[in-house]
Amino acid sequence: MGDGAPRGVVERMEHHQVVIYLAAMALGALLGLAVPSFGPGLEHLINPVLGALLFVTFLQVPAAELLRSLRDGRFLCAALVVNFLVVPVVVAAMFTFLPADRAVRLGVLLVLLCPCVDYVIVFSGLAGGSARRLLAATPLLLVAQMVLLPVFLYAFLGSGLTEIVEAGPFLEAFAFLIVIPLALAWGLQAWAGRRESGRKVSDGATTTMVPLMAATLLVVVASQVPKLGGSLTDVAAVIPFYAAFLVVMAFAGKAVARGFRLDVPGGRAVVFSGATRNSLVVLPLALSLPDPYAIAAVVVVTQTLVEVLGMVLYVRAVPRLLPASSPAPRTSAPDRSA
Repeated sequence: MGDGAPRGVVERMEHHQVVIYLAAMALGALLGLAVPSFGPGLEHLINPVLGALLFVTFLQVPAAELLRSLRDGRFLCAALVVNFLVVPVVVAAMFTFLPADRAVRLGVLLVLLCPCVDYVIVFSGLAGGSARRLLAATPLLLVAQMVLLPVFLYAFLGSGLTEIVEAGPFLEAFAFLIVIPLALAWGLQAWAGRRESGRKVSDGATTTMVPLMAATLLVVVASQVPKLGGSLTDVAAVIPFYAAFLVVMAFAGKAVARGFRLDVPGGRAVVFSGATRNSLVVLPLALSLPDPYAIAAVVVVTQTLVEVLGMVLYVRAVPRLLPASSPAPRTSAPDRSA
């Protein structure tokens, strides 16, 4: 009975996880508005809770499976194309219509040009997408965005703003949010494979995914809402662009998936990868900007709010956009995660 009750709670949380995430963001907004003095303290919790979330995410896919999935060149190429060729074109098309404030534009660029590596795996899995292949692509997507982000910023904004965007916070985020959680997850997997105690720890850790995601969203929203101040109009002005991005990328992702002749789980994963952005991991970079660009961090968090709401629709819409009854071309690495 002791094992059954917790397992039942976990299953109920997983079944209602989208509602839990929306409630966490709403609670975070209320907390940020009611007690704005909590903001600075909560900001220091962002990296720890996000690192824990990514650790649990990595823990759920064995290291051997990750390495095997990396050999799926067709899927990886599709993910790179949709994120680093298609997305910049879409962003360029909307760029001139963005608010003129350079800090707002910088925030939009930071978040839209960097593909998601965390909850995209959760939402893609809910829609029948290949969570394993997305997880395997995470290190490659992170390295690619680290290399290409300065190039994209220079292309959109010129040399002036690229000088204030330091590489240090991004490298720190990569180390503490990806390298360390991944190494710890692989270490725990090795322990679980040799000892019963390790297996129990691993099983217990994997039950914390939904609470950790909710805690991350609550902390991020609560810490950034107090910063809105008199910038609410500028921040609200970017919401239609974020919504339009989600609509456009649904069809763009489908076109890329079809172009690479991916199977249905792989195609859905590519759609989610192109649509979801790296708002949580890129937030430390936005927070490191000088005071005149402080609004950029709020612009980044605003994208999170729009995106999570959009994911509620995506989870229902993407299976219709790429139905399971579609002909599924053969791929180099058959997927077993859907």
